Amino acid sequence: MASPKATPKAEETSLRILEAALDLFRQEGFDTATMRDIAQKAGVATGAAYYYYPSKEAIVMEFYRRSCAEMQPKIAASLEGVSGLERRLREAIRVKFAHFTPNRGVLRALLRNGADPRHPLSPFSPQTSEIRDIDVAWFRRILDDCGMRIPRDLAPHLPGVLWFFQMGVIYFWVIDDSPGQTRTARLLELAAKSVVFLIRISALPLMRPLRKTALELIGIAKGGRP
Repeated sequence: MASPKATPKAEETSLRILEAALDLFRQEGFDTATMRDIAQKAGVATGAAYYYYPSKEAIVMEFYRRSCAEMQPKIAASLEGVSGLERRLREAIRVKFAHFTPNRGVLRALLRNGADPRHPLSPFSPQTSEIRDIDVAWFRRILDDCGMRIPRDLAPHLPGVLWFFQMGVIYFWVIDDSPGQTRTARLLELAAKSVVFLIRISALPLMRPLRKTALELIGIAKGGRP
């Protein structure tokens, strides 16, 4: 049987349901909105909504997947000709801000679920691992030609650490109620500078004991040992 999204008409219906759902999540919250509400707003039968998306969670996963795919060329373009780890970090994260700005309210509605790694919609869950891996790969590429010496023992773990750093900044951005999220802009500037400074001094010989401790902390955070 062909996918319900295989034809232009089916894709248009799928997108209409997705956009209706995002509107409701922004206005009423993820938990309050129902599939019946989403179908009504999209102008389709409830059964049709379920045909395209078996659940609200499936709609959000489609939102995640589309966002991930749409951001790939944007990230690549933002890093073109940009040198230095600090600048590259800032530019990559700013792409996320720009892309998600229209749906910042949706991300806010999903915060409670996102904080629980056992929830399928959490960015830390097994269900979102494919998207997470794509994101971590960008940080690996950013580090590969950043012009800094990265300690050999730290290098394999650093892309994941930077991904966690990014998620912390994005969380702050989602809840930041300052005009135009100016506090987040300042936070990103200072935090990126601090992270790069720490990475730079981590290569010094006298930092080896501290680096060992940091690697142990990373291992604990991953649920094991580095």
